[in-house]
Amino acid sequence: MLRSYYNADAVEAGLDEVGRGCLAGPVVAAAVILPRHYTHPVLNDSKQLSRAQRETLRLDIERDALAWAVAEVSPADIDQINILKASFLAMHRAVDSLTVRPDHLIVDGNRFVPYPMIPHTCIIKGDAHYLSIAAASVLAKVYRDTLMEKLGAAFPAYGWAQNVGYPTPIHRAALREFGPTPHHRMSFRLL
Repeated sequence: MLRSYYNADAVEAGLDEVGRGCLAGPVVAAAVILPRHYTHPVLNDSKQLSRAQRETLRLDIERDALAWAVAEVSPADIDQINILKASFLAMHRAVDSLTVRPDHLIVDGNRFVPYPMIPHTCIIKGDAHYLSIAAASVLAKVYRDTLMEKLGAAFPAYGWAQNVGYPTPIHRAALREFGPTPHHRMSFRLL
């Protein structure tokens, strides 16, 4: 069972991102502040959930959270600053957009650029340990998957409705045949 909080005495936001390893589309991050003793029977790391579960959970999270926000960094910006910095920027933008200011951030992963005036703790596989990080992973994934499905309608050969921009054989074959789109990360090794 995932834990409700890391720091019992703080208004705590969980942060996670999706799309770092993709060849196309933005990197997306979410920040979620849940009630301190929040529980949910299904909420888990988004990678452990079906698409239908994530869609249902998105509605639960948006309804139950004290505050939540989703933010993205474009492929052009990823190319300019690199994917690691873009991931941190997306997380900072998500925190910027929260309607409640947290006292503490818990971040999925082992590195983070400190957010001004808010202490943080990095937690490896945090989305499998803390509900707020798992909630952030769900919101970010649903947002990004939906966006890539919409972008994929204009570029169907790349299979984004299924691969959401990851380097699958279909995606690579389309790159070889048609070349990159404006949504591709040109700083990545596309082929």
